[in-house]
Amino acid sequence: MHDAFIGVHSRKIFMSMESRVKAVEALFAVLDGEIATFQSESGLGCKAGCGKCCTHPDIDASPLEFLPWAFQLFLNGKAETTLEELRKSSSSLCQLYRPLSVLDSHSGSCSDYKYRGLICRLFGYGASRDKLGQLRLATCKIIKENQAERYENVQIAMKNGLYVPIFTDYYMNLNQIDFRMGNSILPINKAMKAAIEEVLQYYAYRPFPEGHKVIA
Repeated sequence: MHDAFIGVHSRKIFMSMESRVKAVEALFAVLDGEIATFQSESGLGCKAGCGKCCTHPDIDASPLEFLPWAFQLFLNGKAETTLEELRKSSSSLCQLYRPLSVLDSHSGSCSDYKYRGLICRLFGYGASRDKLGQLRLATCKIIKENQAERYENVQIAMKNGLYVPIFTDYYMNLNQIDFRMGNSILPINKAMKAAIEEVLQYYAYRPFPEGHKVIA
């Protein structure tokens, strides 16, 4: 990972909710910039309207990834109702994913794309290391097959120094913001539920965040 983000937040024994949210958002902003650069240099990109990766039943995430999302829900007066929806739902499909139709669940989009989690940002444009220590792009079968030449060229370019965001680097920096929340890996809907509960519990006996209006 580039030096644009340094995990200095780990020096603090306790961070306020707003500080943690801002730290996660800062980390995501760095990643978004790196992904944009990688997309430009590699030529790889998702098929328009494709949401197949969001329909995977075993997506895991940490509550910390969704803290900015949960905080925004709280500010907008939607935290309690969204939490209740998550508690009632028995679906393993990501709560934020909106399929195009019942008949075409693989086409769709995220209903709150700005606040998607770290795993949602990294997949497709992030790399992990294999047993030999070589970087391997973690992307979907659709990109590998439909953009095969570009994919192979990227694999070669990565060996020759093309920068690509690395999963472990970003999760390490995420953990430095809040080790407890960042190190708790849960099914994605449970991670979102835990994030909302964290925000509601934090403000149960604290005043509403300064500078924000209470929405009745």
